[in-house]
Amino acid sequence: MAGDVVDYAVDGPVARLTMNSPHNRNAMSSALIRGVHDGLRRAVVDPAVRTVVLGHTGNTFCAGADLSETAGADPGTAMAARTLEMIALLRAVVECPLPVIAAVDGHVRAGGMGLVGACDIAIAGPRSTFALTEVRIGVAPAMISLTLLPKLAPRAAARYYLTGETFNADRAAEIGLLTEAADDVEAAVDAVTAELAKGSPQGLAASKAFTTTAVLAGFDRDAERLAAESARLFDSEEAREGMAAFLQKRPPRWVG
Repeated sequence: MAGDVVDYAVDGPVARLTMNSPHNRNAMSSALIRGVHDGLRRAVVDPAVRTVVLGHTGNTFCAGADLSETAGADPGTAMAARTLEMIALLRAVVECPLPVIAAVDGHVRAGGMGLVGACDIAIAGPRSTFALTEVRIGVAPAMISLTLLPKLAPRAAARYYLTGETFNADRAAEIGLLTEAADDVEAAVDAVTAELAKGSPQGLAASKAFTTTAVLAGFDRDAERLAAESARLFDSEEAREGMAAFLQKRPPRWVG
């Protein structure tokens, strides 16, 4: 086990990290973030492992930040700490010398989109849906821009950042979020991991580094600013109303 809510298993050259917190739709709780970090560290030091597959149980890959953990706390302070945790997790996926594959067979929302963007290869099935819902609770996809904007087509990024609307796996592949929309996610992932197993550890690490240099430069340049902007938005009256409405399952009452 990589943590109470993340399962870790090795199958030949593949380390499988399975987010196993269906009760909160695999939201990025502190426990889930720690579990993924731990799984990545275990995979990196195992000489038999060539790639990491990040999957999930339940019908949701990841619903984003666990807003329930901020209940009762000052929103700005709580979300500033959570944002830093999430940025560190996204960076760990990007920096991991092993290729990381997102295996998605369910819904992806908000911060979960950034996790998909951080992976080197992303494959999703027909049950998958995607949405950047931050705008609908009074905030914005700030820190996940670090991994999403380098991948998404600019026009598509503008549309989905602004509308918060839902789109399917075929559309996600079309705009660059996914590597592949597959009818059978498991079979598609197995095909890719078989190809990756043919690579040498040094070759895989060096080749990945070429594809992530610009993304990591973005982290170095923008992460602190985006974390501050995220905290500012979450500490606003609009965000307080948006989060309350979300947790109470009611429409928000915007006053602006």
